[in-house]
Amino acid sequence: MAATRLELNLMRLLSRCEALAAERRDPEEWRLEKYVAALEDMLRELKKQASKPAPELLNEYSRKVDFLKGLLEAEKLSSSTEKALANQFLAPGRTPTTIKERTPATKTVHLQTKARCTGKMRSELLGTDPSAISDSEELNVRKRKGLASDEKQSAVELDAVLQRHQDMQEKLAEEMLSLARSLKNNTLAAQNVIKQDNQTLSHSLRMADQNFEKLKDESDRLEQHAKKSVNWLLWIMLIVVCFIFISMILFIRIFPKLK
Repeated sequence: MAATRLELNLMRLLSRCEALAAERRDPEEWRLEKYVAALEDMLRELKKQASKPAPELLNEYSRKVDFLKGLLEAEKLSSSTEKALANQFLAPGRTPTTIKERTPATKTVHLQTKARCTGKMRSELLGTDPSAISDSEELNVRKRKGLASDEKQSAVELDAVLQRHQDMQEKLAEEMLSLARSLKNNTLAAQNVIKQDNQTLSHSLRMADQNFEKLKDESDRLEQHAKKSVNWLLWIMLIVVCFIFISMILFIRIFPKLK
């Protein structure tokens, strides 16, 4: 099926956006953002047409537009770590946009962006100037490109540079994963300690409740025993008083008063 006029315009604008994304842009550059917004509108119109492309091709267009949109959103982040993580989850296109491309331009842009973010993170950790590092790397790439007479050799050198940056990115990701695992282990250890402390505290509370119940029972028994003791003592005193009274009466009867 032949491509429609709208699809051709979409492919041209997409190729232009990929070229702009590959370049080093000024922070105040606004063209790429406007172009991506236009791409979204054109893609929506293309999906509504009766003679629309194959679903696989539409998915590839959507994948590339989403990649460019995510790339713009990642560039708006303030921290280099956040930018690196955001770029890590971006999904570049799988097929070239134009026939002249050997590899998908979005994949090249993805690798360049990841390398740029890695360089910034490394410069922040080492306290160096990120612009100086990136300028020197770009100067080396330009020198290598100038010395190469064959286009294939330049592409191989560029792939080598991108591969090196990708390896650095993977190494950094492994280090971050190792730190995350260490943090998880420390959190689990702290959780186990807190759990054991909670169990000890619960056991102490149960023992305190049991001791309180026992103390209450002993108090009741002591109170009953005290009441019984008081009752027996009262009866004994009454018996003693009665005995003394009767003894006095008998004494008076037995020994009358002398005249």
